[in-house]
Amino acid sequence: MTTIHYRSSADAARGLEAEARALNRRYAHIAADLTQAPECERLVGEVVKSLGGLDVLMNNAGSLVARRTLAEADDAFWGNVMSLNVDSVRRVTRATTPHLVAAAKTRGGASIVNLSSLAGRKGGHAGSLVYSTAKGAILKFTRALANELGPQGVRVNALAPGLILSTSFHNTHTTPESAKATVAGIPLGRGGNADDVARAAVFLASEYDGFITGATLDINCGVYGS
Repeated sequence: MTTIHYRSSADAARGLEAEARALNRRYAHIAADLTQAPECERLVGEVVKSLGGLDVLMNNAGSLVARRTLAEADDAFWGNVMSLNVDSVRRVTRATTPHLVAAAKTRGGASIVNLSSLAGRKGGHAGSLVYSTAKGAILKFTRALANELGPQGVRVNALAPGLILSTSFHNTHTTPESAKATVAGIPLGRGGNADDVARAAVFLASEYDGFITGATLDINCGVYGS
């Protein structure tokens, strides 16, 4: 069974429910504001109650929020972006860890997959200083947590997607001109899509990669490092 969290994307959550029913799979969705600690605790409690336990955590919440330079990013903006992209991961992971450790003991393993970004690797485009810093922090959080939870049987890995088109993130924060310029530098000559990221998430979360932890899987068609 799968349980999906959302904050404002209620329609998308309902759409996934229809897809799950078509595939004959159990599904639930729960709304919560992950910038609030009590909401994180409530969410995890409801998820565990719904699932009867927890084997995999996918930390996917986050946003650039807005493009601002260092001069424009005041304390309130910086705190907002960090709370959404870093603290939400910390809060939810902290609340779920006892359940993941229990799953590892009884079912042979558990997994956390954190969503970072190519911006966390390279620094991002103009105006994404705070977001890039936050996503870079997720990469270090992943490696450190993998060391901490590994002895308890919980694997922790990260994904670092590049340009993933037709998503609310890029529809909101990336102009068509910027996307076109980025695609021009991608070896395959196309941007990524949601399925490219989903397949990687399933791989890292699955039982078949039990020797992979503390790793970051880059999903950017060779852009990173070029």
